[in-house]
Amino acid sequence: MLTPLPLPRRYLVGFDPRELPHHFADVVVIGGGIAGLRAALGFPKSLRVLVVTKDQIRESNSQYAQGGIAGVMDPEDRLDNHIADTLTAGKGLCDPDIVDLVVREAPERIHELIGWGTHFDTVDGRVALGREGGHSHARIVHALGDETGREIMRAIIHQVRSRSNVRIWQNCATVDLLTHEDRCRGVLVWDKRRGFAMVWARAVILTTGGAGQLYRETTNPPIATADGHAMAYRAGVELRDMEFMQFHPTVLYMAGSARHLLTEALRGEGAFLRDCNGFRFMPERHPLAELAPRDSVSLAIAAQMAATRHPNVYLDMTHLDPEFIRNRFPGIDRLCRSFDLDITRDPIPVCPGAHYMIGGVTVDSHGRSSMPGLWAAGEVSSSGLHGANRLASNSLLEGLVFGSRAAEDVTERLDREGAWQLEVPPISASTPHEHRIPIDLDDLRKSLRALMWRRMGITRDASGLADAALQVDRWCRYILPHVFDDPGGWAIQNMLTVARLMIAAADERTESRGVHSRADFPETDPAWRRHVTMQAQVVQTGGS
Repeated sequence: MLTPLPLPRRYLVGFDPRELPHHFADVVVIGGGIAGLRAALGFPKSLRVLVVTKDQIRESNSQYAQGGIAGVMDPEDRLDNHIADTLTAGKGLCDPDIVDLVVREAPERIHELIGWGTHFDTVDGRVALGREGGHSHARIVHALGDETGREIMRAIIHQVRSRSNVRIWQNCATVDLLTHEDRCRGVLVWDKRRGFAMVWARAVILTTGGAGQLYRETTNPPIATADGHAMAYRAGVELRDMEFMQFHPTVLYMAGSARHLLTEALRGEGAFLRDCNGFRFMPERHPLAELAPRDSVSLAIAAQMAATRHPNVYLDMTHLDPEFIRNRFPGIDRLCRSFDLDITRDPIPVCPGAHYMIGGVTVDSHGRSSMPGLWAAGEVSSSGLHGANRLASNSLLEGLVFGSRAAEDVTERLDREGAWQLEVPPISASTPHEHRIPIDLDDLRKSLRALMWRRMGITRDASGLADAALQVDRWCRYILPHVFDDPGGWAIQNMLTVARLMIAAADERTESRGVHSRADFPETDPAWRRHVTMQAQVVQTGGS
């Protein structure tokens, strides 16, 4: 386990429970993506569930998922094939038992979504299946061509809103986990209307998503600022594998525009990758060419960009049937047309971007974290499914499976504990010394993202990591002690905390494995077939 990184205080803000409103629920779910909402749907009507979302309920990484959900639905495919593909992509760090569990549960979860009204694409009355990089068979269930996340979230949000025992607080920032006597007791939240409030719960499920906004180039929406990772670390919860950030190989690269994901399914349907000279380079880089796992494709693209001294490469679909491509990828077709690009005639400029955070809160097969009272699911967690490199379209599947399993485990736990005796533990936080230096949060955020892209990007080395650690430490010294009163300030504190954890983990792992590529340690070392874990020494708060 890494030496704990110092924290200036336990909670981001000072508070006195006697001066704040109190709310109560049996279960609090933090996050409104597929993992959180699937968890909310797993509770009986006798339990009161509160879902707290940072933005609108429809704003999550799940909403923007294009490819689909991986699952064995074809008679010519086998569960063992999906298991083998996942283990191969994970480069020796997957938990085989977890992989087996998730893959075998996939068809049930997909049929569950269909029962809830999700309209997956079909061919001749059967669910259509696509193929993506690293998969040996076509097994990707998709919807609306390339807008699977939007259709799934539409159906699942409708189901959640129909449940009388589930409340949703939107546009509400979760500031910190409330802990007492080494147990999670609830959450401290804030919104413009209510201000600060304390929500007490018998169980908390953390489903806050990823950390893509730590990077200049990312597919993630603005809300993905690693809040869940940071609040868990401050509470003393174990994290692991924080060095493993997956970069998606193909992000639309248009200067002056936000970055947009271009699904791996494009390459699954036959798209080629070419450099600025028109050379198709992937066959020389990997036996599977464009269908290689994501880590291999991202590394190949980065190397080709460096060799040609060009800021991007190009996706080429001009050799494919135009009508099929437009019908299969209507969202991408509309997106590219807005930039005056025709996907059937023009090469599409792309580059890699930070996409999926593999590391996170260590959980077991039921989603239990190292802290009693706290469960985690989805991208904020480290379940053992992905290892050192996530297989395409296994992420929505993981969210469904672990959201379901966490809800089932919490329900059983609360049933055993019996009726809840109303008790508010004596939690308080000393008001920290307020630093009132002027801080340009936008400038700091841009500087952090640029630094992470340069030093903690697709390829790392000791010198760059040392430089990154020095700079982030410098920022942390004057930003983390500062007391902010708005989500923008708390987000940058969370981003700095998690950036420092990621840098430390990357420096610790002196090998290349999966999405973690070290230029100074280019080989995979069997001695490093283990996890890098970290856990904070919790800063004591003031008395109540």
